[in-house]
Amino acid sequence: MKRRDFIGTSAAASMGLMTATAAQANGTSPKNEVKLKHNINHSACYWCYNSIPFEQFLQDLNSLDIRAIDLVDPEQFPLLKKYNIHASMCWGAGKGIVEGWNNPDFHEELIADYKRVIPLVAEGGYTNLICFSGNRNGMDDLVGLRNCAKGLKEIMPMAEEYGVVIQMELLNSKVNHKDYMCDTTQWGVSLCETIGSDNFKLLYDIYHMQIMEGDIIRNIQDYHTYFGHYHTGGNPGRNEINDSQELNYPAIMKAILDTGYTGHVAQEFIPTYEDKLAALKEGVTICDV
Repeated sequence: MKRRDFIGTSAAASMGLMTATAAQANGTSPKNEVKLKHNINHSACYWCYNSIPFEQFLQDLNSLDIRAIDLVDPEQFPLLKKYNIHASMCWGAGKGIVEGWNNPDFHEELIADYKRVIPLVAEGGYTNLICFSGNRNGMDDLVGLRNCAKGLKEIMPMAEEYGVVIQMELLNSKVNHKDYMCDTTQWGVSLCETIGSDNFKLLYDIYHMQIMEGDIIRNIQDYHTYFGHYHTGGNPGRNEINDSQELNYPAIMKAILDTGYTGHVAQEFIPTYEDKLAALKEGVTICDV
């Protein structure tokens, strides 16, 4: 399953192209060593860089001092061990973003699939496993919330037993994922409260929530206990998180640290630089507060 299949044609949005030479001149090339503080535990979503062979990308992460990777499945775990890269967010279970837990017709299949993958995540030594609400398709949000809770409660005892945290991603339904149900913090928090397990959290995607509701830092301050993971991305365009876009990522990272968060923040922007690794290094450096 490729993340680019999820986000559709909007992934092609671009805010300009920067050459590798210019990137090096700006100090963003991986060839220029940067010592990271690691107050933030950095990660990167592989789908944004999947033109680079997976094993090569793991080596690149090591060269950039990035110690984790997001959105990998159990088949990739052996290579992660080889290069000492942590899986900060796993996938490999479910039917994708559109067909999710809000539809009871999918519950039997989803429950079986998550019960298959949860032990694999735990055996790999990892903690987080992603899930999705699914699209509304005319369904009332409260009905969808109750359906999600009913289905997810069937896998929570196993998740708790294995120490795996099921994380539902908050996505925007305005630009990238039309009709997606879990598209606001409040809806996600209500689902967390309904399920009532510390092993169910929200994956708070900063880019997506900036589009849907803004007020990023206040929401992090108010609802951080429900957030188990973070993704980045520049808005508009979902490209680099530098000063070409509207979000102040150093301030956001400081707000995250102030909550006592010790999990990972994964870069999930689509690079426009010719040198994709230079873009990744720049993003991590911006977030390394």
